[in-house]
Amino acid sequence: MQTASGRVNQKTRTRTAIVRAAAELSRTGREVTMPEVAKAALVSEATAYRYFPDLATLLREAIADQIPSPEEALAGVADSVDPVERVAAATEFMLRHVLGRQGVVRAMIAATIVRPDRPNVRPAMRFGLIDYALAPLAGTLGGRDPQALAQLKNDLSVVVSAEALFSLTDLRGMAPEAAIASLVHTATTLTRAALAE
Repeated sequence: MQTASGRVNQKTRTRTAIVRAAAELSRTGREVTMPEVAKAALVSEATAYRYFPDLATLLREAIADQIPSPEEALAGVADSVDPVERVAAATEFMLRHVLGRQGVVRAMIAATIVRPDRPNVRPAMRFGLIDYALAPLAGTLGGRDPQALAQLKNDLSVVVSAEALFSLTDLRGMAPEAAIASLVHTATTLTRAALAE
């Protein structure tokens, strides 16, 4: 007969196995589904759903430690005060991160399209990167015209995104490298234009 503590331990092990399997699958770049996660965790799909109500909830927990802080992501330009250089680095980092984990990213995008009432299920990595990249402008452009800085951040959030990358690769048929170069160009052009104004 299993004790109460034994059942708790088993539930913890099962939950941990599901999260670990999802985390490992997310690093492959392949499509991530609940049946795939369950199979990798050696549990049934029904069991996986008992622990997590949907794939997005599971993935959010599974990838939480895979998302670097803006400071870590942009360490290479930490000493730069050039917002154009910093935005270029943020854009490139974000898009390469998306490419490396596109299976999980696509699953998270799909979840927010199907359930727009749950926008917080997706990590907001791009916003942190954009804010950090534009930090040198806080005392200049932000001090002169806070609305202009806010507008630039909004404009960049459309470009520095998985959606923009997938639009170019999936719909335009561009190679990933060309798509990244195009989006870096667009992001830096927007930044230069905001500075010129």
